[in-house]
Amino acid sequence: MLARGMRSAVWGFRVCRTLPTPMVASPRLLASHYQPLRLLHATQWARQRRDDNEPKRQKRQQSPEEKQIRDELRNQKEKKKKPIDFTPNNLNDFSRGPYAQFVIGFGVMLLIFYYLSRKQEIPDQLSFQEFCTNYLERGLVTRLVVINKHIVQAELVQGATAATTNDNNVHQSAKGPVVMFTIGSVEFFEDEMKEIQDKLGIPVEQRLPIAYEERGNWLNYILPILPTVLLIGGLWWMTSRRMGQAGGSGGPGGIFQIGKSKAKLFNQETEVKVKFKDVAGCDESKEEIMEFVKFLQDPEKYEKLGAKIPRGAILSGPPGTGKTLLAKATAGEAGVPFLSVSGSEFVEMFVGVGASRVRDLFKTAREMAPSIVFVDEIDAIGKERGNGKVGSNDERENTLNQLLVEMDGFSTSDHVVVLAGTNRPDILDKALLRPGRFDRHISIDVPDVEGRKDIFKVHLNKLTLKCVEDIKQDDFAEYKKQSTEAIDQLAGRLAALTPGFAGADIANCVNEGALIAAREDAPAVETHHFEQAIERVIAGLEKKSRILSPAEKKTVAYHEAGHAICGWFLQFADPLVKVSIIPRGQGALGYAQYLPKDQYLSSTEQYKHRMIMTLGGRVSEEIHFPTVTSGASDDFKKITQMAQQMILQLGMSPKLGQICYETGDSGSGFKVHNSYSQATARVIDEEVKRLIDEAHEACKKLLTEKLELVDRVAEELFAKEVLTREDMIRICGPRPFPEMNDAFDKYIKGTDAFKPRET
Repeated sequence: MLARGMRSAVWGFRVCRTLPTPMVASPRLLASHYQPLRLLHATQWARQRRDDNEPKRQKRQQSPEEKQIRDELRNQKEKKKKPIDFTPNNLNDFSRGPYAQFVIGFGVMLLIFYYLSRKQEIPDQLSFQEFCTNYLERGLVTRLVVINKHIVQAELVQGATAATTNDNNVHQSAKGPVVMFTIGSVEFFEDEMKEIQDKLGIPVEQRLPIAYEERGNWLNYILPILPTVLLIGGLWWMTSRRMGQAGGSGGPGGIFQIGKSKAKLFNQETEVKVKFKDVAGCDESKEEIMEFVKFLQDPEKYEKLGAKIPRGAILSGPPGTGKTLLAKATAGEAGVPFLSVSGSEFVEMFVGVGASRVRDLFKTAREMAPSIVFVDEIDAIGKERGNGKVGSNDERENTLNQLLVEMDGFSTSDHVVVLAGTNRPDILDKALLRPGRFDRHISIDVPDVEGRKDIFKVHLNKLTLKCVEDIKQDDFAEYKKQSTEAIDQLAGRLAALTPGFAGADIANCVNEGALIAAREDAPAVETHHFEQAIERVIAGLEKKSRILSPAEKKTVAYHEAGHAICGWFLQFADPLVKVSIIPRGQGALGYAQYLPKDQYLSSTEQYKHRMIMTLGGRVSEEIHFPTVTSGASDDFKKITQMAQQMILQLGMSPKLGQICYETGDSGSGFKVHNSYSQATARVIDEEVKRLIDEAHEACKKLLTEKLELVDRVAEELFAKEVLTREDMIRICGPRPFPEMNDAFDKYIKGTDAFKPRET
């Protein structure tokens, strides 16, 4: 307030200084002189104040730091005031927000102006009968003008306004007073005028002249095409909005950027959390991928020896084995630009988009060279061309052709490496797999027990484990050593319990175990939580609501007891871990869990023993019940497949010999003719039935000899619902054959695996 008062006093003194001396003493004169000053333009007033203060103003010297800060603030303010960019890259922004509202508002204004202009053009009209009575018959009309074939403008004599009874219908124009009315058609109007003038007795030479004119404003030309324009604009807006949501406004998803690649870029500035240390269970494949990274990081090391960097590598294997995970680790540690794209992103509804995106992808990669391009699920565009078995698609084939040219053509770059992942390498085009494009084929198989152990260790290190929490050690080094040993032991045990599991299955089991522990409000994850998770993955969710009747429960108990006894007393059977009659999964009323070892060769005796063990449930029902049930349907499917494999593919039939018989299933969904005759097919059926009958007789003989043990196992299973390996040893004694599973002997044998918890 004090500062404001001082400024007012100074300004008052300045006004007084401009007045003559006698006027200073008069307040009225002061006010009269001050009032015009208030009406001065603001810019003139400010200029006057600046000129008055100019001699008193002293420019303060700024320090370099202050000047730098002021420049930065000024630059930030200028960046915020960016002009509107009308380039095609930003046209998608005009389809949202105020631009769409502007277009809608403009269209509404056009409609309003159109109707207003129509109303001004014909403010008040009269009927044809009124025109004839009030104007034509009274001789007030001098000329008729037909406008646009539906409006008639009648020009009246001067002074017609005073002679008419209704002045509202008469309007002034440049040629004088006029009235207007509408007609249905020109022919009808001409006939009526001729008839009326005949009745009035007007001579032909004195009859009213009729002129024809076409009038209209620009709205009459715009409005007929306006609905079409709005429809096209609406379709364009919806398309651009949908594609903008997929790729961002003006970005790869924009309507004007549809031919651009949708690859995601990862470089040193992008934080990718997955590293090579997070990849386990596929050491050989990891070494191959890491070598590609070394090629690009230090190409001189190889080029000075005359070696060429491999153009690409294709990763193949079952789902969940870690193909995409390896690519993520490569992006995290490559140190060079990494472009990731899915094969399905090249496929679009517009013709030629796929090839255009391939060109743009490799153009970007060459500009950033050295770089890595990863195409996930490449089978979406890399299927074999011209193969009727897998279908034909011209657009997909054009995309594949462009990919082949970019990978090994005239414009190929030696410092762009292409990685690809697929689950179906068998359907890929041969030209895509040849050296020069994909020089290395890296197959990632399901991990063995040691690989599964390494994968478990990676995931277990992220959890709060009971075996680690129980360690009481003050020395950190000793604590670290003991915790590592505990995790190693737990990982080995879980790896032995999960034969055939891929990396994704193992990650799911570990996560399920943690969820079960959290559901029970446990402070840490224990071993039995992981075992429950493994059961859930293998056999399905436990159906506590499915209550069996005593008769059904007894049948299931004898069925599972038959499986357990056969597996216990057969030499080449897999080690038994657990047998249960608790309903699980889709329709399983019970199950027996075995631990097959990781083996790559199987003998005839091993196949036969597996068939005998699989038939144990049905044979046990045949022995102990007068009728059999439908519980062995899945068992029959398994033994039929094993017998057919032995006969058709493995040459284990003396009658058919060492011949591989191809079936009619080509693997691509099409059924073709078998490669053998009907007589051979009859022999194959006989051999399959012979193997199954022999397995049935051997199983029946074994269960008859062990009838008492079957009864004891079934009775205890009926009472407890779950039997472990320790229970089987207590009932049947130790297994008469040594286990052929090293992982089982190391991690499972002698422990309380799957021991039921006391509740």
